[in-house]
Amino acid sequence: MVEHVVELSGVWKVFGDRAQETIVAAKERGLTKAEALAEFKTVIGVRDASFSVARGEIFCIMGLSGSGKSTLVRHVNRLIEPTAGTIRVLGEDVSAMGPKDLREMRARHIGMVFQHMALMPHRSVRENVAYPLEIRKVPKSRRWAISDHTLGLVDLTGYEDRLPRELSGGMQQRVGIARALASDPEILLMDEPFSALDPLIRLQLQDQFKVLVRDLNKSTLFITHDLDEAIRIGHRIAIMKDGVIVQIGTPEEIVTQPADDYVREFVQGISRLKLVRAHTIMEPLTNGHAHPSADAVRVSGESDLDSLIDVSVNSEHPLVVQEGGQDVGVITKTRLLRGIQGGAS
Repeated sequence: MVEHVVELSGVWKVFGDRAQETIVAAKERGLTKAEALAEFKTVIGVRDASFSVARGEIFCIMGLSGSGKSTLVRHVNRLIEPTAGTIRVLGEDVSAMGPKDLREMRARHIGMVFQHMALMPHRSVRENVAYPLEIRKVPKSRRWAISDHTLGLVDLTGYEDRLPRELSGGMQQRVGIARALASDPEILLMDEPFSALDPLIRLQLQDQFKVLVRDLNKSTLFITHDLDEAIRIGHRIAIMKDGVIVQIGTPEEIVTQPADDYVREFVQGISRLKLVRAHTIMEPLTNGHAHPSADAVRVSGESDLDSLIDVSVNSEHPLVVQEGGQDVGVITKTRLLRGIQGGAS
């Protein structure tokens, strides 16, 4: 059974004095964000958001500026109070927590990384990473050891005594990640952490972060305005517009089955070669099909388009898709080309 570490149900955030009236009107009359501003002088930041994040999952929330993604993620550790709805973290109702329990949850169970690290310039890298432990009054020898270990995880061994100004932007970002990991939280909240970096450094950090999260089994909510980034690191993606979650799905589902024109416009420039799988574009075998040739190449249902192209080039027969050792479908060259182009048939 899948364990969900974060669960949001029917979460609204409306800024303004007439927030409850706005929610009622939005539910009853379908009031839009612009209409709410005109009629009630309120701003709908998040509109009826519901999703869950499984343990070990990287759940990306993406959208353009003003879409509500950063507002939404700040509800998880209650930096922002919801107007309506429920938020559960590790099975606990965050909204019902008193100040002490909330501080404990933030200190022990949730790490947060922002776009701008706000590292303390007068403290060393080691001291910056150890700061959350210092707040918890962890003995100095212990927090130093944890800090050094965590810096090793992000490949910054040897830089412990440097000041932040002596590090590059990418290295400073890794210090921020190490600081979030120092208290060994189960959940990471990442708010556009790589968006200010150069493209090459950004790609390197994306790859490093994905491996790190997998190895440490951290559950992550990752905010980004870049769909390429979301597809590169996310297990699932939520796309937001005007405070509304328009679609939630795997990268393959988002690219092959966009929910509307807004999502379709986002994905039209995304390469499908590493995303779309054989089981998505195959023609399923039924009783009416002839048995596939014994000479045909068998491929896994999880094979991506890129690998299917390599195999197809050297085969005159349609590719046969297998799952569980059984032939379940075929991919003709026409279907393969349509899959690359953007259609399965």
